[in-house]
Amino acid sequence: MAEKDDRYNAAGRLRGSVYDAEMGRLQEQLVLLQYWIQSQGLKVLVIFEGRGSAGKGGVIKRITERTSPRTVRIAALPRPTERERSQWYFQRYVEHLPAAGEMVLFDRSWYNRSNVEWVMGFCTEEEHQEFLRSCPEFERMLVRSGTVVLKYWFSVSAEEQQRRFEARNAEPVKRWKLSDMDLAERELYVRYSMAKDTTFQYTDIKQAPWYVVPSDDKRAARLNCISHLLAQFDYEDVAPDRVVLPEVKNIPYVRTPMHEQTFVPQVF
Repeated sequence: MAEKDDRYNAAGRLRGSVYDAEMGRLQEQLVLLQYWIQSQGLKVLVIFEGRGSAGKGGVIKRITERTSPRTVRIAALPRPTERERSQWYFQRYVEHLPAAGEMVLFDRSWYNRSNVEWVMGFCTEEEHQEFLRSCPEFERMLVRSGTVVLKYWFSVSAEEQQRRFEARNAEPVKRWKLSDMDLAERELYVRYSMAKDTTFQYTDIKQAPWYVVPSDDKRAARLNCISHLLAQFDYEDVAPDRVVLPEVKNIPYVRTPMHEQTFVPQVF
């Protein structure tokens, strides 16, 4: 009989105490990685894809929670404008790519074309086929130019997605997360599976492979993804030493009278 693993609860999900301790440790390592990326002038692009409610936003939030937004930034593009629709498809994404010393997290990306747009009929079959042909070459160009490209696909089961959608629907403060696209995606769950399979067939390339993150257990998914991300870099601790805080210079100054300032009500 297998020995019980106390890290998991009766439902087989990672316990909150285990998650909190490990997430704290990983977030410290993310800060160290941030300093390493800065010091080495690395260009790091991380793409997060998957179905609605799969957990992309959750892991992005934890990655950026302790890091500097000047080094680790998020790119979450809105719907393209009419002008952008007339451009080369990848053009609007290019300006958000990382420069030296930056890591950019794409909350969805150019893969909208082979997933959402194709399933929902927002692009033509010719545009879809052209994307599948050109995307691998585009990503190979990025890698050859010195950009580290990491692609994560968060995979959630139909049952778990249903549970998460129902939970969002039950709470008014979370209902904004249920968009019309989410509802349509739920209805076309199988079509999205087919789109994902086709996407992987063409774009799971040696230079920029896809990494699948099973995400029915959100806590485990976040830890697994961040652990894998950190493992892609042979980084060292180059965090700055503690600084000496300067003394406040004593110069002539008369403070503005308190009654001349407008304060917020002291409710607490």
